Amino acid sequence: MRLQTGEQTPAPTEPKAIHPKAIYPKAIYPKAIYKALYFQVVVGLTLGILAGHFWPDFGASLKPLGDGFVKLVKMMIAPVVFCTIVSGITSLNDTREIGKTLVKSMALFYALTVAALLIGLAAVMIIEPGVGMHVSPSSLDPAVAARYAKQAAPVGFTDFVLHIIPHSFFGAFAEGEVLPVLLISVLVGFGLTRVGKAGEPVVQGIESFSHVLFAAFGFIMKLAPIGAFGAMAFTVGKYGIDSIGSLGLLILTFYVACGFFLVVVIGTLARLHGFSLWKVLRYFREELLIVLGTSSSEPVLPRVLQKLEALGCKKGVSGLVLPMGYSFNLDGTAIYLTLASLFIAQACDIHLSAGQIVAMLGVMLLTSKGAAGVTGSGFVALVATLTVMPDLPVAGVALLVGIDRFMSEARALTSIISNCVASIVVSIWENACDREVLQRELNQSYASTERTLEEKGDIAVLPLNVRTPAQPSH
Repeated sequence: MRLQTGEQTPAPTEPKAIHPKAIYPKAIYPKAIYKALYFQVVVGLTLGILAGHFWPDFGASLKPLGDGFVKLVKMMIAPVVFCTIVSGITSLNDTREIGKTLVKSMALFYALTVAALLIGLAAVMIIEPGVGMHVSPSSLDPAVAARYAKQAAPVGFTDFVLHIIPHSFFGAFAEGEVLPVLLISVLVGFGLTRVGKAGEPVVQGIESFSHVLFAAFGFIMKLAPIGAFGAMAFTVGKYGIDSIGSLGLLILTFYVACGFFLVVVIGTLARLHGFSLWKVLRYFREELLIVLGTSSSEPVLPRVLQKLEALGCKKGVSGLVLPMGYSFNLDGTAIYLTLASLFIAQACDIHLSAGQIVAMLGVMLLTSKGAAGVTGSGFVALVATLTVMPDLPVAGVALLVGIDRFMSEARALTSIISNCVASIVVSIWENACDREVLQRELNQSYASTERTLEEKGDIAVLPLNVRTPAQPSH
């Protein structure tokens, strides 16, 4: 029996509906397309093409926008690579495995480079874009080759190895080259594992600093659409579509060779290891658009490192493989070297024997490794190749200088795609890739990971359940 107290018991009320966004992370909900980085870069590229085509002088004057963006990113690459590799090495349970990882990586890189060289050779011999031009070597301007010869990387193996060793510890960071920084990072990483607890404060400091770097890099990437706009406007305004002219068949041959290499070689490599090349392209679409706009793979190195870790690859492995690939796995440059060299021979009516072609391929195995992932490095590598090949005129590069920019984008795209897939493959070989996370990211969580990266600047510090949340039930 209920006692009467004079107070009325409130009637039961229906529970308030809780909006799903209050429970689930907002990363799983679609974001306005105009806020997405890939859409902004596409708009920048489109506006750049229009500006360069209709206002060529104005478009050509926008070159500092693209150069400035690339320089901003390049100043971050050396410390990002250093922090990633050092923290990756110190996180490994057995540092003795690093040697095996390096050997396997180099073996894969050289196998892919040989395949790229042969595909470029086959494409130029089948399509024959230079046959019938009948260019006299004496009529070519040698000044073009002389200008680029000064930038050529050392060709000899000994010179190449010595070039990796920096003049000083901080000199490697000042010069900004990846391989010297890679060497210092490996040495410091091994040193920290040797000293044990005494090095823990240094390791924690480096890991904290890496989060700061990635957050700062996130701010820089917001300028990517402007950089892509300026770079594309300069390319179209400076050279114009008309500059392709009679060399259009050469450009078409190069694009066909790059496409064949990616679909057949890289696609097969990915399929053999249980993942899809097309899903990898979708996962890295923002980075690929930036590479397309700037004709350089260097601006996306830090972001690719972050996304590889989000894919389930341990940064102790992917943090080593990817920076190495930037110097040792430039497959786009390898295709370009054979194709451009044989094109010059065809255009100048020079017949090369099988022995000469084999010798040329051997030289290219070295010269292709000396080219960095920056705009125009493939052209410099071509000059370095022809310099040590007495059968072909070095001045023949004058035939290509006007269209090299249009081929530079394909070189950079081919190389970065190959390096992304190679990093995943080597991680799988080393049992350093979580297959479940890899498939989940490629199939479901690619959009939420990108949004988290754009909003937070760093996905490495977020727990896995935030990056790949469960979908709300209906």
